[in-house]
Amino acid sequence: MKDKNEAARRIIVALDVENEKEAYNLVKLLSPPVTFYKVGMRLYTACGPRIIQGLKELGVKVFLDLKFHDIPNTVASTVEVVASFGIDMFNIHLSGGRKMIEAAVKAAGQSAEESGKAKPLVLGVTVLTSLNEKMLRDEVGIEKQLEQHVVDLSLMGKESGINGVVASPREAALIRKECGEKFLIVSPGVRPLWATSGDQQRVFTPRQAMEAGADYIVIGRPIIKHRSPREALDMILSEIVY
Repeated sequence: MKDKNEAARRIIVALDVENEKEAYNLVKLLSPPVTFYKVGMRLYTACGPRIIQGLKELGVKVFLDLKFHDIPNTVASTVEVVASFGIDMFNIHLSGGRKMIEAAVKAAGQSAEESGKAKPLVLGVTVLTSLNEKMLRDEVGIEKQLEQHVVDLSLMGKESGINGVVASPREAALIRKECGEKFLIVSPGVRPLWATSGDQQRVFTPRQAMEAGADYIVIGRPIIKHRSPREALDMILSEIVY
């Protein structure tokens, strides 16, 4: 990739901060060139739906990362609410099964139509990047190889109507092979060469993740915890562009 602006459009910055002021300051500091931001459980719990409205007013895209996982009716009714906020993307746990996935996809479409908003992209979470194969087997009870489990979940999600998955970049090439070029892959567990892995088990660099097939990469702590978030972003873009 030779264009830093193009690379920046494929980075989703995780706003894992405590309040709106911190979130808005980061957006103003990083945009442009960054256009996409993730609101996770911490920020959403602290601020509620108003954080989404505030970010949209700043002209950026929002990935609501709450990983819904419950009975189909509960997930559907929750999706009806969040889809009306005008978010661009949200996720559910694929381990909730086909009926839950189908209910979420249907609710997202209906809610967007009723509210006059664009339908958000629905992503399915495969296996958290904090897990490795031993943990998946010994602690969760999944006997399949981790990569096969990720692919199987991705295929089930695709058949059930989702737009793509949240998956480690280590599985991105396999997912792309099995699910096709139009299937969206969003990869967390991405760390630049100069950053520590933290609690992530299956880690790629930003450039490795994109080369493996990730459409978007999610980066939080290496940017937002850096003494200069803008400098950190520039270093990451320099790693990607060649």
